[in-house]
Amino acid sequence: MPRQESGAGAEARAGGPGAVGARRFLLCLYLVGFLDLFGVSMVVPLLSLHVKSLGASPTVAGIVGSSYGILQLFSSTLVGCWSDVVGRRSSLLVCILFSALGYLILGASTNVFLFALARIPVGIFKHTLSISRALLSDLVSEKERPLVIGQFNAASSVGFILGPMVGGYLTELDGGFYLTAFICCCVFLLNAGLVWLFPWREAKLSRTEQGRPAGDSPAPWGRTDPPEQQPATPRQSTASTRPARPPWAEVASTLRDMKSLVFSEMWDIFAVRLLMAVAVMLYYSNFVLALEERFGVRPRAAGCLISYSSALGALGGLALGPLLRLYGHDGRAILLRSSALTCLLLLLHAAARSAALAALCTALLAVSTAVGRTCVTDLQLAAGGARAGGTVIGVGQSVTAVGRIVAPLLSGLAQEVSPCGPPSLGAALALVAIFLMSLNRARHRGGGRDKLKSE
Repeated sequence: MPRQESGAGAEARAGGPGAVGARRFLLCLYLVGFLDLFGVSMVVPLLSLHVKSLGASPTVAGIVGSSYGILQLFSSTLVGCWSDVVGRRSSLLVCILFSALGYLILGASTNVFLFALARIPVGIFKHTLSISRALLSDLVSEKERPLVIGQFNAASSVGFILGPMVGGYLTELDGGFYLTAFICCCVFLLNAGLVWLFPWREAKLSRTEQGRPAGDSPAPWGRTDPPEQQPATPRQSTASTRPARPPWAEVASTLRDMKSLVFSEMWDIFAVRLLMAVAVMLYYSNFVLALEERFGVRPRAAGCLISYSSALGALGGLALGPLLRLYGHDGRAILLRSSALTCLLLLLHAAARSAALAALCTALLAVSTAVGRTCVTDLQLAAGGARAGGTVIGVGQSVTAVGRIVAPLLSGLAQEVSPCGPPSLGAALALVAIFLMSLNRARHRGGGRDKLKSE
């Protein structure tokens, strides 16, 4: 059966019986995204300074810094698949609490060993934003999904604007880093309390009041997958007669199903995600240093420019709704044009002869990347289907983690050639992504987007 427009966002706009509860649930998710990035952005800019103050050599600091990306590479897909099996509520709570534990250990890290130990639970379980996006995908219709995810990204970006300023102020106090890490832990505990107090029952009702066949039982505690988003297929009917399997077996089965999907139907989406992620990371990896070397811009001014760009990125997420209407809800067309704009802005930044032009490119780049990031997430969810939303987003996060590992190495090599090397290389990678999207555009015009849903 086609997916009905009975999601939380649709009902909230329609003013139905569950409109207030649906709107409140979405606002709670936006608040979770804001608090998540607010807490993280207070601490992350200070990590390199703190590990250096503990006496770590640059090599050791680099290894410890890379450990987060490596852990994310292997844990993103597993945690996303796990959230599909056990439910969003349970997985979201566990991830938030273990992340809080990691930042609590970080607040007590008086040596390099404790610092490295603190990065382990964060690297494994810091997938709260991914699970929240999967939950949003569960709640809203396919047509609404890009708009709602764009609003969620905008709310998260506001936290990234405020967090560095608060962290920079606190770190100037005595023991400022330890205080900042402890406050970050408290923010995550507050987030866990919000998730626990979410109006889950109202959200379920808002999704099942319309379109659920008579006699269907509501989802079990902690599950947020509605019956109407799980169409009855021969495969599922057979599976329903089988005895219940343990969660680890369900995770393994889902990963096997995803393997064929990723390497057959979605490879181009993930390839574009990887290329664009590396392109943007190359640009930001030496951003402050390049501005100082090329234009004499001081780090404080560069920090203000980053905050200003983050604010524009948040506005870009909110502008996604009009863009979708303009392009007839064709996310692939929007992604192609935002990637082209990103490529052009990277080239302009590399060729800029003044700080003003570089600042303009940075501001516009924040908007184009915000729009592109939302569109590529929506394309992943559209190809993967609602039931595998957590797994698909997890695979996407693993792809991004590969970019986090590769980008610093490529940036260092490009920086050896020229301060303009990283953005130039990023523009070249973005051009490859544009070519790949153009090459595969005709293949996705048909009805192949929902293959997993119909299997």
